Amino acid sequence: MSSYHTPVLLNEVISGLNIKSNGIYVDGTVGGGGHSREIFKLLDKNGLLICNDIDIEAIEEAKREIPSSKNIIYINDNYKNLVSNLHNLNIEKVDGVLLDLGVSSHQIDDAARGFSYMIDAPLDMRMSKDTDITAYDVVNGYSYEELVEILFSYGEEKYSRFIAKQIIKSREINPIKTTTELADITKKAYQIKNNYGSGHPAKKTFQAIRIEVNKELEKLSECIVSLTRLLKRGGRICIISFHSLEDRIVKQTFVELEKSCICDKMSPICTCNKKSEIEILTKKPLTASAKEIENNSRSKSAKLRIAQKK
Repeated sequence: MSSYHTPVLLNEVISGLNIKSNGIYVDGTVGGGGHSREIFKLLDKNGLLICNDIDIEAIEEAKREIPSSKNIIYINDNYKNLVSNLHNLNIEKVDGVLLDLGVSSHQIDDAARGFSYMIDAPLDMRMSKDTDITAYDVVNGYSYEELVEILFSYGEEKYSRFIAKQIIKSREINPIKTTTELADITKKAYQIKNNYGSGHPAKKTFQAIRIEVNKELEKLSECIVSLTRLLKRGGRICIISFHSLEDRIVKQTFVELEKSCICDKMSPICTCNKKSEIEILTKKPLTASAKEIENNSRSKSAKLRIAQKK
């Protein structure tokens, strides 16, 4: 197993995809290739695996992790562009799709990427080096109102206004350049409020800024709908999320796709012509076992939802 990134819920994903040996499968967020490697093992010479990731370092690691084969195609792009990229490859239907929406272990542990509040590093947080803005730009350039909005909406931070004030106050003296500086600001804000809670005080702030930098929630629901419609009948989509905002979007999108008629209940006949597109196979999300959490603490917050195309 590569130390680059440990795949979470690996057995659950492989089981959930219900892999056909001659099928076409898409890993929209290949990371270090852990999930893809196991998918590829189950494919025969007629199968095809598409490995996509916005991070070129992840693509390079996946190529080292997975045996070289003409039955694998690599794409370096945002998974939200998968449908158009697959169409360009003349792939109209697939048997399975996997999305792992979390930040990889490698990205967190690589100090230069600036994702972790536990490692001193320049404020960056970009999943792709081609991304236009960095965490530095957000922290030092956004207005008070903009900071409050992202901290509250993307971090669900109850002290969003107070932390935003502390950020503005600090950057008026000197620009906030490092992860440690930002973590210290949030820590002091919690100290003033006399409320640490159970987690690190910087966790929600870092999550919010990372989501803003990478536009992680933008068009996520539309993307899920598009990828679901790529599936052949009986094909499956597996989506792993790591925080409540993502999981809520996945859940709500699946529910809408599973609905049939959406006419008013008082209407005598159906006029909407809406058909149920999927069957949700996980009424409650699958989570990591105690053993997996013991071996990989980052799997603790992972939630897997699975749906099958009708």
